[in-house]
Amino acid sequence: MSFLKVEGTKLVDEGGNEVVLRGAGLGGWMTMENFISGYPGCEFQIREALTETIGEQKAEFFFDKFLEYFFAEPDAEFFKSLGLNCIRIAVNYHHFEDDMNPGVLKPNAFKHLDRAIAACAKHSIYTVIDMHTAPGGQNGGWHADAGSHIAYFWRHRDFQDRLVWIWEQIAEHYKDNSWVAGYNVLNEPADPHPQHSILLNFYDRAYIAIRAIDKKHILFLDGNTYATDFTKFPDDAGRKWENMAYAIHDYAVFGFPSSPEPYEGTDAQIDRMKKMYERKRAWMDEKGLFVWNGEWGPVYGREEYDGDETEAINKRRYKVLNDQLEIYKKDSLSWSIWLYKDIGFQGMVHVSRSTPYMQLFKDFLLRKQRLAVDAWGKDDKYVKPIYQPIVDLIKQSVSDESKLKLYPPIWSVNERVTRISRTMLVAEFMVKEWADSFHGLDEEQLEELAASFSFENCVKRKELNAVLRKHSFTANS
Repeated sequence: MSFLKVEGTKLVDEGGNEVVLRGAGLGGWMTMENFISGYPGCEFQIREALTETIGEQKAEFFFDKFLEYFFAEPDAEFFKSLGLNCIRIAVNYHHFEDDMNPGVLKPNAFKHLDRAIAACAKHSIYTVIDMHTAPGGQNGGWHADAGSHIAYFWRHRDFQDRLVWIWEQIAEHYKDNSWVAGYNVLNEPADPHPQHSILLNFYDRAYIAIRAIDKKHILFLDGNTYATDFTKFPDDAGRKWENMAYAIHDYAVFGFPSSPEPYEGTDAQIDRMKKMYERKRAWMDEKGLFVWNGEWGPVYGREEYDGDETEAINKRRYKVLNDQLEIYKKDSLSWSIWLYKDIGFQGMVHVSRSTPYMQLFKDFLLRKQRLAVDAWGKDDKYVKPIYQPIVDLIKQSVSDESKLKLYPPIWSVNERVTRISRTMLVAEFMVKEWADSFHGLDEEQLEELAASFSFENCVKRKELNAVLRKHSFTANS
């Protein structure tokens, strides 16, 4: 299999034939996420709490088995059966180095990543290695695994140095693997500098470091402010950075509980989605550069939370999904939908509710949902009145309305308050409860919980997969 490369606005193989990547993100795996994997808070918190509850040996056993079962060859085989050809693998920097021992590669750093990439290659699936978390946190999201709304990655040169070093290790390890399409250097950066200068300096450094080792693989660069803003990127990017893809994240507001109105697929609604997408890629189109949609996709209703409304909700969300793909089709856009697998909110497949893991946490997950502890796709109708007075107090106390607009601008006052007070503060008090659910379990029982995430124990989201198959690489080749 030949290496892929970028030529102008297209992706081609070594024979010059155009290749369009259509696939999904493997999130919640080598970067665990609360709404995907069913815990509160951040990954480092639940790993620490579980170690405290059941001991280091058992905790490591569970997490290793979780990684083993979550993605294996049956997952790759199913993925390929849909006609999809690329998986974006989200990884956490913690797999490569320890915060208390930086600059030293962990002995099993590539154990599960190698296995997943090999399984995908066996079924002719490309992979993109996505650095989903960075030391210090590259944004204020839970998925940056830093536990803070302040992205310290941009405030400490040491954090940036460490990530450059990690990319050097990854590049050295995969430089000859042609089934790796490339490296997504940093997921959803949020550099607060007005000129995005720290991000661009980091991209320069990462480019030089990786290219000194690996000149073959594509580098995928997210725009600033959660992969939405390229306005400060250099005008000569196409000349100074070779073999580069530029990644937008194109989530449509109509695909979430916060939708301003029920989605019906009206001309006005489709036009709104189209214009948002076009704005995100405008800089690349102006410069004649290659665009990759690294994340997008609706979330879905669940009967245990949405009751009789579930079917109607999901009918609208599948329409959003299809209409977005129709927009992308005209550009032959390469895309990676979020998400391949989870516990039932967004994935192409999800863990069956009858599994040991879902049974153990059934009541806990229901309470977590009602408390709107997870930021992603939250429905805060049960708790909004509790937090609204804080929002109102802030707005009443700041006389200059312009001072209410803090970075990142996509966080309103309401979003900032709920992120800090719910998804960090309340979640922090639930972490130990999650871990204590494992108390007294032996290794056989721990493995049964981990095996809940295996493909054999998952349910396929038929309607979602049918839409993806319709718009897959196979269907459009």
